[in-house]
Amino acid sequence: MNNIQKHSKHEIIACERCGTAIECKANAYTKCQCSVVQLSINEVQYVSELYDGCLCAKCLLELQQEYREELG
Repeated sequence: MNNIQKHSKHEIIACERCGTAIECKANAYTKCQCSVVQLSINEVQYVSELYDGCLCAKCLLELQQEYREELG
């Protein structure tokens, strides 16, 4: 177990897209870093078709922008 996990009550995982270490707060979703990104239902579907795991907020924002550019 690495030092980050010893000092955190939440799991430290790698963003599936960029590999950045993120603190997963699935049990406290409103406090998770990814909750700052407000995705529409269609954007959530777009992301879920590409990735299965957790993504960092930066990647979620980039994918949201990518979806909107493809749509528009």
